[in-house]
Amino acid sequence: MWRYLAAGVGAVLLIIVGYTFATSGAAQRSGLPNAPLAAMAGQDAELPDSVPEASAKTREQKRFGRYDKDKDGAITRAEYLASRQKAYARLDTNGDGQLSFDEWAAKTTARFATADADRNGAMNPAEFATTAPKRRARATPKCACPAPSPPSEDEG
Repeated sequence: MWRYLAAGVGAVLLIIVGYTFATSGAAQRSGLPNAPLAAMAGQDAELPDSVPEASAKTREQKRFGRYDKDKDGAITRAEYLASRQKAYARLDTNGDGQLSFDEWAAKTTARFATADADRNGAMNPAEFATTAPKRRARATPKCACPAPSPPSEDEG
C-alpha cells in the first residue's frame, strides 16, 4: 500500500515541478541560441530580380495530354492501354501473343548472367553490387547555387 502512496506523491510532485518550470519562462531561456539571420548569411550572392514564371500546365494536365493521343479532351480505353500494349509487345519476343516466364524475365536473367562473373550460378556481394540500378543525374540542380570560386594562391 505504501508503494502506491509514495508513487502518487512522486507523481504529484513531478506535475508541480513541471508546471512551475513551464510557467516561469525557464524553458524558453534554456534553449539553443538564436540562429543568425538568413539575409546576413548570403550577402555576396546576387538574387534574381523577378520570380520565375510557373508552368501554364499542371502536372496532371501534362499527364492527361500524354494519354490523350487524338487531343479530343477524352481518354479512351485504347489510349489508356496503349503504353501497356507497347510494353507487352516488346516483351513478347516470339510474337505469339502469349508471354512466357522466360520472355517476361529475359532482362533479369541477362542481368544475372552478366553479374555472375565466375559463372558458378550464385552471386557474391561484389557481383550483386553490379546489379544496382544506375541513378540518373539531375538535369538541373534544385537551387540556383553560385559557381564555386577558384582557390586563390593564399588558400592552398
